[in-house]
Amino acid sequence: MLKKVLALVIALMLALGLFSTGLAESNFAAIPVDELKIGFVYITDASDGGYTYAHDRGAKEMQAVYGLADSQIIYKTNITEDSACETALRELVEAGCHVIFGNSFGFMDYMDAMAEEYPEVIFSHCSGYKYNDINFNNYFGRIYQARFLSGLAAGLRTESNKIGFVAAMNNPEVNGGINAFTLGVRAVNPDATVYVKYTNTWYDPTLERQTAEALLDMGCDVIAQHQDTTMSQVAAQERGVWGVGYNADMTYAAPNAHLTAPIWNWGVYYIEAVGQIIDGKWFPVNYFDGLPEGLVDLSPLTKNVAEGTAEIIEEYRAKIIDGSFDVFDGEIHDNQGNLRVEEGNRLTDAEITSIDWLVEGAEVA
Repeated sequence: MLKKVLALVIALMLALGLFSTGLAESNFAAIPVDELKIGFVYITDASDGGYTYAHDRGAKEMQAVYGLADSQIIYKTNITEDSACETALRELVEAGCHVIFGNSFGFMDYMDAMAEEYPEVIFSHCSGYKYNDINFNNYFGRIYQARFLSGLAAGLRTESNKIGFVAAMNNPEVNGGINAFTLGVRAVNPDATVYVKYTNTWYDPTLERQTAEALLDMGCDVIAQHQDTTMSQVAAQERGVWGVGYNADMTYAAPNAHLTAPIWNWGVYYIEAVGQIIDGKWFPVNYFDGLPEGLVDLSPLTKNVAEGTAEIIEEYRAKIIDGSFDVFDGEIHDNQGNLRVEEGNRLTDAEITSIDWLVEGAEVA
């Protein structure tokens, strides 16, 4: 029931126009670059090689663009989604941060409460749905576009027609990604099946590896993931098969297995948001961009991809960017045979972020 309520809230938020604001003037005055102080709250640290690594890379790109000193940015790492988050946020406020970015879904309620308590500080939350009209927004993007492209690479590479997917949570964000990936797989290989196992955690290197191994034991010869670390890719390499990572290029962790990965270029958002703060033009609006804007992309294809993969991916990439094709264009059925998207129709962002079903060709293992 909770997941359905959250999905409806997200859908309503998007339907009402999450990019709009009635404000004519920012609530926040311009801040000189040399006086600006920024806080980041990370659920792990950059050593995860995936989720937080991608955020941290974006933060450092932003720092370089504006020439900020190390002393102007404070990082709180390995912060759990509990009272530790409130403590970290309060410490950043007390340290004089003008803006605080939090990178995990479970930070949302804590950031919401702190935003109300400290209206003079900007709070920007990744992947959530809560926001206000004063000092609290959220940011995410159309990662499903890059997931579809990575599915093309997986569908062309598999020989067993069994592809494993190590999934964090059974929720709309993850299931939408599984669906996009599966649609990519089956666009080039309609005989392939994507087998999904949920870990019910975003970050657990040991469990991620064990789950990948269970899928490999089923005969899967490509392992994809929606998890924070590289361990699924490591497991694939150890079995001599293939892998599709997530969040950042994971080739370094599994050079003989990795095909490519849907990646986040968080610097695109951090540079824009911080620039608005410096100029006194920040507004509490939500950010949701994709492939055309460069927020999401595909990591460079490796030597491990099948012949012809690059050409097919570029063909679909061009169509996504020019708008002539979208990942969730109908006709689409779910894995129970129900028609979910009629031919000629296209799911909206609100509908995509509310998905509680898996497409035909995706099965829970």
